[in-house]
Amino acid sequence: MDGPAQKLVSRAMAFVLAGGRGSRLKELTDKRAKPAVFFGGKSRIIDFALSNALNSGIRKMAIATQYKAHSLIRHTQRGWNFFRAERNEYLDILPASQRTEAGNWYLGTADAVYQNIDIIDSYRVDYVVILAGDHVYKMDYEVMLRQHVDSGADVTVGCLTVPRAEASAFGVMDIDAQDRIVSFLEKPADPPGTPDNPDVTLASMGIYVFSWPFLRELLARDAADPASSHDFGGDIIPALVREGRAVAHRFEKSCVRSSPDAPAYWRDVGTIDAYWKANIDLTDFTPELDLWDTRWPIWTYSEILPPAKFVHDEDSRRGVAISSLVSGGCVISGTEVRQSLLFSRVHTNSYASLTRAVVLPDVVVERSARLTNVVIDRGVRIPRGLVVGEDPEEDARWFRVTEGGVTLITQPMLDRRAAAL
Repeated sequence: MDGPAQKLVSRAMAFVLAGGRGSRLKELTDKRAKPAVFFGGKSRIIDFALSNALNSGIRKMAIATQYKAHSLIRHTQRGWNFFRAERNEYLDILPASQRTEAGNWYLGTADAVYQNIDIIDSYRVDYVVILAGDHVYKMDYEVMLRQHVDSGADVTVGCLTVPRAEASAFGVMDIDAQDRIVSFLEKPADPPGTPDNPDVTLASMGIYVFSWPFLRELLARDAADPASSHDFGGDIIPALVREGRAVAHRFEKSCVRSSPDAPAYWRDVGTIDAYWKANIDLTDFTPELDLWDTRWPIWTYSEILPPAKFVHDEDSRRGVAISSLVSGGCVISGTEVRQSLLFSRVHTNSYASLTRAVVLPDVVVERSARLTNVVIDRGVRIPRGLVVGEDPEEDARWFRVTEGGVTLITQPMLDRRAAAL
């Protein structure tokens, strides 16, 4: 890393927007915000944005929270408490807290930043990197910062390269040959190609880089506009595309890969199907998301737990895990686990089986249960002999079954089932 790049990172802060529920995750976000949802065996989704900032060299961060923020706040207090003010490092948690005369909740993503202008001022930074706290990816924000400064942009927008046929689900950028954004289109029926490849288009990642003095003035004007929804994607970015200089940053330029030929990995795990698949994909022989890369670690709260334990070695009662990830504190007692991901302190009992199961912490699976293609919420106790994943109609009577055939199981669902039977 050269000197100028170091100076850029040291003059920047990361502002993480983590206030959304993530309603498409259904009951998984009944008790927690989407950024606080568990991922990958021991992490939370927000750990990816925070780890990217930390690994990039950013040492000033703020997290705006709103919806059911307790578990998110507790996680960051436990797992991200190593910042030291005497080293000019900060991580502030900023719940909506009636900081304006109107006493409003955060009205939109831009308003979440506007309501904390005084706190950002106190950081004395030149640049602000706005991040969504609910995506899974690895990215060096330093590269994006450098492009922003070198291009003279008013805003630099992080963009995914996606096939045109799939781009209608995104807000997409129409760019010129210099990657300047000439129009912003929300979920267009006929997405534009790029100048270098008509078969792909650029979709917004919800990552923006601004100079702080410029953004500060912009937010004040937006806050005074009664017609604005006070949202980056809905108001701020479209206005800059029309009236300023907005430039696209292609994710493949700053994506952190474990090898030169690895794909640029980014996932929005905002549905049960997408969440299940992204976790199960980690059981592949060579997963696209490399959680083992110590050069770009995903930092998180690490509990003090004993190693996973596997007991019993008899026919149909063998504690074994095949092509699976099993976290610390788990006890696999006489259970066959295949292509599954088990979070901390999962206990399973004899004659049970788990196949393509994502099992959140503190779950107990009683004897003879058979679970296939499931997501099991934290703290659930699976009753003896329960079979899920073999009869979709029966499963749908009690649980949430997705279009992709994944069954979500929560304790209230099991309680209702027990009361009805």
